[in-house]
Amino acid sequence: MNLNQIHNVYFIGIGGIGMSNLARYFKNLGKQVSGYDKTPSALTNELIESGISIHFEDSIDLIPKDFYVENTLVIITPAVPKAHSEWNYFLERDFQVKKRAEVLGIITKDTFCFAVAGTHGKTTTSSILGHVLYESGADVTAFIGGIVENYNSNLIGSGKTVTVVEADEFDRSFLHLYPNIACITSMDADHLDIYGTSEAIEESFIEFASKIEDKSKLFITKELPIEGVTCAVNEDAVFKAFNIRIENGSYVFDVQTPNEIIKDLHFGLPGKHNLMNALMAIAMANIFGTPTDAIAKAIASFKGIKRRFSYQIKTDKLVYIDDYAHHPTEINAVHQAVRELYPNQKVLAIFQPHLFSRTRDFADDFAKSLSAFDEVILLDIYPARELPMEGINSQWLMDKMTNNYKKIVPKSDLIATILASDATVIVTIGAGDIGELVPSIKKAINETL
Repeated sequence: MNLNQIHNVYFIGIGGIGMSNLARYFKNLGKQVSGYDKTPSALTNELIESGISIHFEDSIDLIPKDFYVENTLVIITPAVPKAHSEWNYFLERDFQVKKRAEVLGIITKDTFCFAVAGTHGKTTTSSILGHVLYESGADVTAFIGGIVENYNSNLIGSGKTVTVVEADEFDRSFLHLYPNIACITSMDADHLDIYGTSEAIEESFIEFASKIEDKSKLFITKELPIEGVTCAVNEDAVFKAFNIRIENGSYVFDVQTPNEIIKDLHFGLPGKHNLMNALMAIAMANIFGTPTDAIAKAIASFKGIKRRFSYQIKTDKLVYIDDYAHHPTEINAVHQAVRELYPNQKVLAIFQPHLFSRTRDFADDFAKSLSAFDEVILLDIYPARELPMEGINSQWLMDKMTNNYKKIVPKSDLIATILASDATVIVTIGAGDIGELVPSIKKAINETL
């Protein structure tokens, strides 16, 4: 399929984090863009303000008449039900209807593509890399699965020849991509509702890795069973971060590359996992030929991503952080960062489990991760795309926790329960709709300070 021959792009499910950055991209290319979503949101509001027509009722009559012509590409999100009338309208008339992953595949085939894979760290690593390339003057567009603070957007740049994409393992989407340089940040078991076994996930990552024939262009962590260029923090590797210290709340560190030592890099995101994400981005930019001084300057100016260890309140009396973590490994990373930054302080974690299947598959690991916090409030499981599973609920998860200070709280009582705690560090964690509660939690806490 030749995107140059496409004049109109219609999105069914335009408001998703991944779909909306594609919508912005095609708008930047001068295409006519329109779409449907189930509900209005901050993302759909921004798209409408940029000149994209969006409606919120599944109605064929609301599809703009300009989009009834042959040179229209229709992009769908996997969350759209099969009975969706607009989707079926386009299918029945033999329009080109593609999943987002397929369209990203087409885009990456025609550009020089950096692909960031891994069960954790994709969004942060992609954001850092996109920021470094953009700041160094590369002709780049980076498709990000979160809102990057520096740009207040999930799209960095408007370049036409270089792309940065998150290589998503969900539904094996990353096998559609055509990467020139790639990294794999982690291969932990996840999405077992799709894959069935951790071995099947590993096989999928190995198949993705095989897309990079020149293994000097594939960057990996040391423990992965894949051939590539190793990256590590405080361990021997081809790219190594070392001499790490904290100054004024930020990391300062050195990086050993195959050709030089880059000294005194400044990086503001907390947690050893974020150091690893930065190192992966540095390695990929380095092999691409980005000047060292440009890398250093961009790493220092990177502000982070909304809902990734995102400070909501930061005072001497109290700190409130919000994070998207929804897997035990990610919760461990949040805990490590909090303890490193705020030793000996009492930490309250509010966690909303995401998916019944993920809660079931990793229950013991979730319980262990959450038990490390001083206090834990659990919300009910956020179902996302799933129906309830018998016996799988927050009470079942809480019973596995060894923490003495734990409780399940309905959303209606959440703020009062948080305010009743004497914790000086508060963290909201989860990938469901807990993010929508953050502004009201922040407001209520601020009123007590």
